[in-house]
This record gives sequence, C-alpha cells and structure tokens, in this order.
Amino acid sequence: MQLTRNEALDYVRPALKKSRYEHTIRVTDEAVALAERFGADVKKAELAAALHDYAKYKPLDEMKRWIEQERRLPKDLLDYHHELWHGPVGAYMLEKEIGLEDSEIISAIACHTTGKKHMSVLDKVVFLADYIEPGRDFPGVEEVRDKSLTSLDQACLLALKNTAVFLINKERTVYPDTFHAYNDLI
Repeated sequence: MQLTRNEALDYVRPALKKSRYEHTIRVTDEAVALAERFGADVKKAELAAALHDYAKYKPLDEMKRWIEQERRLPKDLLDYHHELWHGPVGAYMLEKEIGLEDSEIISAIACHTTGKKHMSVLDKVVFLADYIEPGRDFPGVEEVRDKSLTSLDQACLLALKNTAVFLINKERTVYPDTFHAYNDLI
C-alpha cells in the first residue's frame, strides 16, 4: 500500500498530540529536503517521516504486549527506556493496520530513534530529519544541522555521538543499536 503524504498525515493525526503532529510535519519536510540532497527516494522518505511517530502515545502496556508477542520485534527493547519502543512497534502496527509493505519504509520507521548497523540512506534521512527538524532546540543540534548540509553520514555520526554522550552523562542505558550505528559509521 502506498499512501500520499496527506493520507499518511491524516492517518497519524488522531494518534498524536498537537505538538507532536506539528513535529511530524516538520520532520516530513526535513526528510524530503534531506532525501533530495542525498539521493534517497523522496516519496519513501516523505511517507516514512509522516508515519514515524504513529505509536508515540500508544499505551505502554499495549506496546509491551506487541514486543512480547511478535517474533520480529526485539525482546531486548523491554530492557531499555520505553521511549525507544514506539519506532519498532509503530512500524509493525502500520504493517498490520494499513498494510504497509515497503521494507525500506518499515526499516526507517523502526530505527528512527536508535539508528542501527548498516543503515540505508533512507534510514539515515528519517533518523536525521527527526533529530534536526527546526523545532528541535538542544545542545549540539546546530552543529548536526550544519553537518547535514554537506554529509549525511557525518551528521548521523554526530547525532549518534551526541545521543550516546547525553544518555551516558545522565547515567541512562544506551540501546546497543545506537552503538552499532555509531561504530558502523565511524
């Protein structure tokens, strides 16, 4: 199934708070710009970005149930902060609910919070768009935005590093895929 941008945004809108919906629009616009700049499929980037936070506000017990019951979802997610769950769970839910079949779009949604080893250009575009969209304001984001003008890999690498360092400084766990993505890009 291939949705248009507006159909995808209409689908996720009821599942999101107003501020998160506005974030989603900004991520979608940013993903299109990055896809054009770095040669990713623009339509796939647009659709993955529009759908990326679909499960963001799903009840934690529902997401936990999905992780526990579905073979394809990594069980180790349960050992890490629940903020990571909405990417993989949302991708799987979209497969089931709307018949999303494109494995590249599914992958980009699933890894948009953590990254992963061997990210495709589309994975990187959605990951980075979510990190640098214009509404984001935190230490280091401007440097990543600057890098995103010239190098997708270097911008993703810096975003991964910033994320890992932030979590380490807060004495929080870091999901292994973030380290795998960092190591792969370094």
